[in-house]
Amino acid sequence: MATSATSDQLLVIIDPAARQADGESVRIAKDVLSAGAAAKVCLPDGPEEFARALGRRGSRRPVVVGDGRALARTVALLHRQRELAGCALSVVPVGDTALAESLGVPGGAVAAARAVLDGVARRLDLLVDDSDGVVLGALGIPPLTVGPAAGPVPSAADRPWYRSLVRTLAPRPARPPAAPAPCPSRLRVEVDGETVVDLDQPVEAVSVTPGSDGVAAVRVRPLSVGAAAAPLLASGRTVTVTGTDFRYRADATVSGPVRRRTWRVAEGAWALVLPAER
Repeated sequence: MATSATSDQLLVIIDPAARQADGESVRIAKDVLSAGAAAKVCLPDGPEEFARALGRRGSRRPVVVGDGRALARTVALLHRQRELAGCALSVVPVGDTALAESLGVPGGAVAAARAVLDGVARRLDLLVDDSDGVVLGALGIPPLTVGPAAGPVPSAADRPWYRSLVRTLAPRPARPPAAPAPCPSRLRVEVDGETVVDLDQPVEAVSVTPGSDGVAAVRVRPLSVGAAAAPLLASGRTVTVTGTDFRYRADATVSGPVRRRTWRVAEGAWALVLPAER
């Protein structure tokens, strides 16, 4: 469902990280928005000031200038205040634009700012977990990793002068250490009460993505030995994952460890202003 975003009263909240990451894009976004609407610009110094500015928006339509973390934080704040359903949110992505672009927001500052001015508010689903956290885009449970083993007590080879001598004499640079080896997770994944995979079948990864029709798409990649194993696919309104101290990535943030977490789909729970032609 889409509705016109006709309010010309904007509250432009510029995340501190955006100003540090790309000041030029921030300036461009501010100029475009100020030229096209009555815009009040806020420059909070941290999360607390950011939250206060958002809470004092009044009738102004909030526009977040920032990365995926800033967008997710804004939605989480409005959700906790139970004001998310009645607020049409806009975003001009600066920095890491992956989350905003996955939701349909243009990646460039000019195009995104114009979408704020001329776009329409579209209702989107999100995931709400049993600790009242929210997920806008993808939820992922990556494999566990095994870190490098502890080394021996430092010897002469660990001294700076020795390493310098070795670098001088060595015919080629030493090969960098290998990345930590993946270790399969053992998880029980249930969708609407039905078990998709149980603890006796190790998995490499699990992803959960809210759709646009009140259900989430679930993809489980079993551990493959030799030929790649086909992913296990499911969809439903409630997803429960149980395991031993697993971590998960929700949008741009890693959370955990937890032993059990349930996510449910909140259909049409929030509105994001997107280009009208989308």
